[in-house]
Amino acid sequence: MPIRFGCQTYTWQMSYEKYKDQLPHILTIVAQAGFQGVEAEVCMLGSLYEDAGRLREELDKNRLKLGALTLALPWLHPEETEEEKREADRLFDYLKRFPEALLILVPLPGPDRSHLAERQKHALRCVNAVAERAHERGIVSALHPNSPPGSVFRTSEDYKVMFDGMNTDVLGYCPDSGHIANGGMDVMELFAASRSIIKHVHFKDVSAGKQWKAMGEGVIDHPAVVKLLADSGYQGWVMVEEESKRAESEPDQVTIGNGSYVFNEL
Repeated sequence: MPIRFGCQTYTWQMSYEKYKDQLPHILTIVAQAGFQGVEAEVCMLGSLYEDAGRLREELDKNRLKLGALTLALPWLHPEETEEEKREADRLFDYLKRFPEALLILVPLPGPDRSHLAERQKHALRCVNAVAERAHERGIVSALHPNSPPGSVFRTSEDYKVMFDGMNTDVLGYCPDSGHIANGGMDVMELFAASRSIIKHVHFKDVSAGKQWKAMGEGVIDHPAVVKLLADSGYQGWVMVEEESKRAESEPDQVTIGNGSYVFNEL
């Protein structure tokens, strides 16, 4: 099976109040752009989170697959809170209807990097625990670090802690090209070094000055990353997203443009 390209709905999530219950519309744009699937954070499911059958109908209508659902939580304590555990368990139940979809786990950034070592330790314990419960249910999980200033896994030093603390028997890695570059790391080097545990991939572009850009307008050599993945036998999803200022105001238009780049340049 070749690499499949889809969209992450964060492009619309940046304008959450406008798009918080508009996943059917988003799916039509994703399909129009030529993508094969979608990944959504739980909050973007809207009313469809009450009825997995309706999501299945909307996906089928647009000839799309659900590549993954994303669970983003603080995980600030040594163990999951009861609320965090309930949220994870609800998502496990929902994913029963989509057995090929992955579970992407994202520790939410804080306001700053205070108490970093403690927060990293707690995030890893909780994410590993979620992934273990997911594994017991046949769900494949992957950890997605990010790069806002308050992220717990942002720099190369943070990534060493992250990789050392991941239980890779039950938890894979979801690299994000834009967040890697934004954290001051070499995208190609990190993809190559972590390839054995990569289960899912995010692409977005960034300038040399660390400003988010449309695909192909930044400094990341995405064609080279695709070649690395293909040559290594990767057969999972690559989810494309954009976080530029234009994406916040015109998510439909930038997604159409990114689809054109992906299917003409990658």
